Amino acid sequence: MHVQEWLETVPAVSVYLLVGVIIGLESLGIPLPGEIVLVSSALLASQHGEIDPVVLGACATTGAIIGDSIGYAIGRKGGKPLLAWLGTKFPRHFGPHHVASAERAFERWGVWAVFFGRFVALLRIFAGPLAGVLRMPYWKFLAANVLGGIVWAGGTTAVVYYVGIVAEAWLKRFSWMGLVIAVMFGIGSMIVMRRRARRADAEHATAAVAAGEAQDAGEDRAGSGAVRTGD
Repeated sequence: MHVQEWLETVPAVSVYLLVGVIIGLESLGIPLPGEIVLVSSALLASQHGEIDPVVLGACATTGAIIGDSIGYAIGRKGGKPLLAWLGTKFPRHFGPHHVASAERAFERWGVWAVFFGRFVALLRIFAGPLAGVLRMPYWKFLAANVLGGIVWAGGTTAVVYYVGIVAEAWLKRFSWMGLVIAVMFGIGSMIVMRRRARRADAEHATAAVAAGEAQDAGEDRAGSGAVRTGD
């Protein structure tokens, strides 16, 4: 059963709680389909008046902020050993490559990695715990966390809700073919953006490896020079 079809059988209050809890757990560091549930719920709200999009967005935002804050506290207490343990238990989501990618994002963007992490599936899981592990000042983390939660959860709810309303009205005037073309264009744009992001990440990783090798070579030369001097 599709997520949206299942949500149609759930009372409005339960939908609010479900969205808040799932997004909160995902933000805490548990790999759950928070974004899929939010999009499906917002689309459902555009078709059924029982679900208030404002309340839905508020619940999603609250869950995102609280979940990230709990994840921060856990990461700060557990430190690097926590990430190593998670890597052995859940290598698909917390493997060394995933942790390294998230750390590079934090090194490059700092506190903004928490904000932009809301819009990237990998960082959405890592942002809170990793910020705690790296000892980011909590007030900076909280500011980025709150702002990111509002923009991501509230913005996603609003956009999907109004797109659902417009699409429903549009379908009454035009054919399904037009909607299919629009959806395909949107999916194509998303794929292109993700490929560019992956390419940029790969280039950054290659540059980091090259810099590390150059540093090691310099240390080796310095060590050899010291040995010759001693001779």
